[in-house]
Amino acid sequence: MSPLNATIPVPADAAERRAVKPVVCYPVEALEAPDMSVLERARATMEKVGEVIVPPREGNTFEVPKGHFFRIVSVEGPQVGDLNLWNANDLSERFFSGKTRALHATHVTTGNRLWSNLPSLRPMATISHDTLGWYGFDEFGGGVHDVIGTRCDPYTNRLLSGGDYHHCCHSNLCRALSHHQGIDIKSAEPHVHDVLNVFMCTGFTRDTQQYFMKASPVRPGDFLEIFAEIDLLGALSACPGGDCSTSHSSDVAACYPLKVEIYRPDMALLAGWPFPERNGYQLQV
Repeated sequence: MSPLNATIPVPADAAERRAVKPVVCYPVEALEAPDMSVLERARATMEKVGEVIVPPREGNTFEVPKGHFFRIVSVEGPQVGDLNLWNANDLSERFFSGKTRALHATHVTTGNRLWSNLPSLRPMATISHDTLGWYGFDEFGGGVHDVIGTRCDPYTNRLLSGGDYHHCCHSNLCRALSHHQGIDIKSAEPHVHDVLNVFMCTGFTRDTQQYFMKASPVRPGDFLEIFAEIDLLGALSACPGGDCSTSHSSDVAACYPLKVEIYRPDMALLAGWPFPERNGYQLQV
């Protein structure tokens, strides 16, 4: 409870009100679950067709055709990455972390899908393999690959510290998209959005309910693998917080590169895959 609420009278039926059972906001039983057995067969045929290195405290972009897989790989040391995804043919369609969180969980893993924003609202991608899937939730309530945090950004950094820092994940993603699209950084910035915090270990404190981070369990060789449901443009920032064990938005933490690998499977195995169309709802006047 906030100390500002300490003087608010507690009603006689407070315990009864708190005891009301929760209801899941979005029952997902009606959603067609991805057939992971098909993806497993496709994974067995994958051929690596490209890779991109994301330097420490920098960002980079990559493209993944529909039906291909990509992996975000830890290569030298524990490092967190902030991921943005767009429809490669239409930047107005982009990853919607809030709806992904509402439909799946605060932290995503194998079998969860990454949804796009309104009005498209369709699966952009499906997580096909997660070498940190063993982690679950720890005694502090921490889990890996969160869709609750936003991204470290220079505006919040100035607000809280009074200083300017130019390698926040927001800044890195803006520069990466600007370079890829051949547009100025101010034009790129509105397209940068809330992220999937790859490898980041986060939760909420039990006493104050504040968003926390702790040292990521990721080690070299670990990867998060994602299947592209549409043609994707991705941007990834190697967070200036490194493993996010102590700080972010600074040059203090030890930081390492991340690698993005692109894989093509035997496309014949995906002949019957139900690649999603944009949501069919039409907004009424």
